[in-house]
Amino acid sequence: MKHTDDPSLEDHQLFPQREVVLSYLEHYAAGIAHLVHFHTQVVDCQSVAGGWSLTVKDLPTGRYSQKEYDAVVVATGHYSVPKVPDIKGLKAWDHANPGIISHSKLYRSPKPYTDKKTIIIGNAASGTDIARHVATTARLPVLLSQRSEPPKQDEIDDQELVPQIVEFVPPSQGCRAVRFADGRVETDVEAIVFCTGYFFNYPFLSSLQPPVIESGERVKDVYQHLFSIHHPSLVFMGLPCKIIPFRTCEGQASVITAVWSGRLSLPLRSEMQSWDALRSKHLEPRAFHILPAPKDLEYHNEMVDWASKAMNADQKRLPPKWGAKDFWLRDKIPMIRKQFAAQGRDRKNIRTLEDLGYDYTSWSKAQQGDRPS
Repeated sequence: MKHTDDPSLEDHQLFPQREVVLSYLEHYAAGIAHLVHFHTQVVDCQSVAGGWSLTVKDLPTGRYSQKEYDAVVVATGHYSVPKVPDIKGLKAWDHANPGIISHSKLYRSPKPYTDKKTIIIGNAASGTDIARHVATTARLPVLLSQRSEPPKQDEIDDQELVPQIVEFVPPSQGCRAVRFADGRVETDVEAIVFCTGYFFNYPFLSSLQPPVIESGERVKDVYQHLFSIHHPSLVFMGLPCKIIPFRTCEGQASVITAVWSGRLSLPLRSEMQSWDALRSKHLEPRAFHILPAPKDLEYHNEMVDWASKAMNADQKRLPPKWGAKDFWLRDKIPMIRKQFAAQGRDRKNIRTLEDLGYDYTSWSKAQQGDRPS
């Protein structure tokens, strides 16, 4: 997850603590911190002749002002507006049992779940992390509800994998129950956390035509998850989901700087629209920006290859591409994380993959040895 030009995360445990990552990012950004306007809200962003007009609000004073820019990078992330699936009986159940249902956006501590029968809905990164955290205080096992079953090695002793919830049993039955897809009914549920993702939301772009947001499941009319097709001086950083964010954004940034400096040209609008239309044809809106492994690594490599075609491209300044070892490692991350967590207090001494027994060189040699001569 480290940035190419700052390997200092290697000085910490293999999965660094969040305080370490925050410090790492602050240190990485220190050289440009004087250019950042904090406590400033972008209220509106409008396309005007030759660029963009931004209406901004200084939050401490409440004062509004206008600013003009040649180009805009939207890098606000997509973890603000919670997404909760429409499940039969959910609204009535929540109304009858206030305070039991929440979303991962609001999760801060396992303390409120102490001794409670808890269901975590969703087995992506947030769901699995919160399930492990909640298990330190909640009544065991924590129920981890999911639409698809993960590999067997992902099972944790203090969790029970259960199917998706298909119904919140009517409150009139008075047992705080939910029904799973296999017909099982779980009663006396005391806490439910939806780890079911977020909607894309850019209220400051509400005046843009055509609109970039409709259902909130995806951002419309973007080429390569990056450039606005109708407004090429507007880009969206980090749209893809299930990726390795820091390095992916490095690859995207190398393309953006090449295009906006005039050293690299975008395809014709018709070609960009064809790319969008083809992906839309084969994927539901909610899956449009999802790049499950190893597609995230492939996407980054495509970005680097694209940037390398820029006029006078400095190959030394391009981020490196993911290599064979990285592809070998990518699908092993869930198991590695489990093994790391199992080390308990000794985790602080685990700094390399080799410390957990993952040796790519030996594996690669063994594979070559299995090949017929």
